[in-house]
Amino acid sequence: MDTIEKIGNSVIQHGKYNDRVYLMKLDPSDIPSIMDKMDFLAEQKHYSKIFTKVPESFKKLFCKRGYICEASIPKYYDGIKDAVVMSKFLDPERSINRLNEMHKNVIETALSKEEISHSSLPSGYSIKKCTQEDIENMADVYQETFETYPFPIHDQDYLRKTMEENIIYFGVFKDGKIVALSSAEIDYEHSNVEMTDFATLSDFRGKGLSSQLLISMDKEMKILGIKTAYTIARASSDGMNIVFAKCGYDYCGRLINNTNISGDIESMNIWYRCL
Repeated sequence: MDTIEKIGNSVIQHGKYNDRVYLMKLDPSDIPSIMDKMDFLAEQKHYSKIFTKVPESFKKLFCKRGYICEASIPKYYDGIKDAVVMSKFLDPERSINRLNEMHKNVIETALSKEEISHSSLPSGYSIKKCTQEDIENMADVYQETFETYPFPIHDQDYLRKTMEENIIYFGVFKDGKIVALSSAEIDYEHSNVEMTDFATLSDFRGKGLSSQLLISMDKEMKILGIKTAYTIARASSDGMNIVFAKCGYDYCGRLINNTNISGDIESMNIWYRCL
């Protein structure tokens, strides 16, 4: 898997698995030196993309350094300031979206769906926050669902560590077993949360379980006082894009050839919602 480490006071992920450098969390005190360090790292390791989430106030600076804005997340910081996703393509081939028409159709389909007004879990199912006792079952569900994934969610140690830090995992249970999962990765410092890691076992798809998970997550984040929620969803997935559209999220951009998921480097859509 790719490595997560610090440059100065900022957090990056990098490696050949996703073939990129990802600036996960910027400390503004590291500007502009971190840009040179990411360039050097990408050149040294022959990565084909750098992508970043940074305050909008840095947009012009990143543009001057060869980045383009792929998405904007309104009210990302403290429910007030916007974030921009700035990307630099070091290999021109990676910047070409050969599935552009299909991705446009996915968004059009999702946006045509009406928001969920009244819905509930099927009889015999329940949703709860996962605990340490669920970790083995969680890892099995993720292992069965994803051929590849940008983070090691099939690893029990990773699940345990992140559960102890800033991620709340939610599960749909049937007969005492997890049949669908998701997670809320919370940035308490800036009051935002990434709704991510959705997985449903194949025998239980088509029951609206992901929508019910997202509804439960939204409610829990409101209770915690989190102001903004967002997700990075596979651009080719009708299902997950429809889930977020129907749950009141707004589309705000696409990351081209960005993430190693389900066996290949795929483009990703970003959706957000003010809670």
